[in-house]
Amino acid sequence: MTVLTNKPSATSLEAAAAERARSAPRTVGELIKAYVALTKPRIIELLLITTLPVMFLAARGLPPLWPAIATLVFGTLSAGSANALNCYIDRDIDAAMRRTRRRPLARHQVSPTGALIFGIVLGIASTVGLGLSVNWLAGLLSLSAILFYVLVYSLVLKRRTAQNVVWGGIAGCMPCLIGWAGITGRVDWAPLVLFGVVFFWTPPHTWALAMRYREDYAAAEVPMLPVVATERRVAVESILYTWATVICSLLLWPVAGTTLLYPIVAVVLGVVCLWEAHRLLARVNAGMTGVALRPMRFFHWSNVYLALLFLAVAIDALLI
Repeated sequence: MTVLTNKPSATSLEAAAAERARSAPRTVGELIKAYVALTKPRIIELLLITTLPVMFLAARGLPPLWPAIATLVFGTLSAGSANALNCYIDRDIDAAMRRTRRRPLARHQVSPTGALIFGIVLGIASTVGLGLSVNWLAGLLSLSAILFYVLVYSLVLKRRTAQNVVWGGIAGCMPCLIGWAGITGRVDWAPLVLFGVVFFWTPPHTWALAMRYREDYAAAEVPMLPVVATERRVAVESILYTWATVICSLLLWPVAGTTLLYPIVAVVLGVVCLWEAHRLLARVNAGMTGVALRPMRFFHWSNVYLALLFLAVAIDALLI
C-alpha cells in the first residue's frame, strides 16, 4: 500500500536550502541593500511627493529649512518602518506572488526577526525624531500612520475584505497632515482636502495594478476587488472614485485660497485622468480581458496625475 504524504522530499529541501544560500547576502553592502529594499523606496518616493508640496502650501511659500528637512527625513523613516513591518507580516504573500517574490524576506536575504526589529527601530526613531526636532503633533500623526498601516490594514483588512485598499489607504494619506503639522503645528482644512484627494485616488490606482496581477493576488488568497468582482464592476467603481478625486482636488481652490494656476492645472489633469478611467471601462465593455485591458496605462497615468497635481500645489504656493 502506498502512503501519501505532504512532507517535502529530501530533494526539494535541498533545493530550497540551495536557493536560500544563493540569495543570502555575501557582503555588508548587499545586506544593507536588502534592508533598504524592505522599506520599499519607490513607495516612499510617492509619499514624499505629497509631503513636500503641503509644506510649501502651509508656509505660503518656501518652508523653513530645518523643519522641512527634519519632516522629510523622519517621515521617510516612518514610511520605511511601516513598509518593513508590512513585509514581515506579508512574507507568505510575497513569496506566493510573482510580482513580489524577489523581496528580501521572500528570497531569505533578511531574517523575519531582523525585519521585525528593523521596522520597530525605524518606527521609534521616526516618532521620537519628529517629536523632538519638529513637534509632537507631527510625531503622533506619524506614529498613527504606522500603527494603522500595520495593525488595521496589514493584519486585518488586507486578507479579509475587498475594501482593503479603500480604508487601508488612509495610512497613505497621512503625509498630507504630517507635512502641514510639521510647519504649522496644527491641522487645518487645506491638508484635510489633500488628504481626501489621496484617499479617493488610492483605490482606482491600486485596483489597476491588481487587475494586471489578478492571478497573483488570487494565488495568494488576497481578496482584492479585481479578484472577487467582475472587471466591469472594477472599472465602474474606478470611475466613481476618480470623479471623487477630481472634485475633491478642486475644493482646495476656495479652501486654501490658491491662485488660478492650481484649479486650471487640476481641471486639465482631472480631465485626462477621467478620460483614461472611461477608456478602461470602454475596453471592458468591448469584451477585452487580461493584458488587452491595459490597466497599467491607467496605473501609470494616475501616478503622473498625483505627482503633477501636488507639484501645482507647491508652485501655486510660491505665487501667492
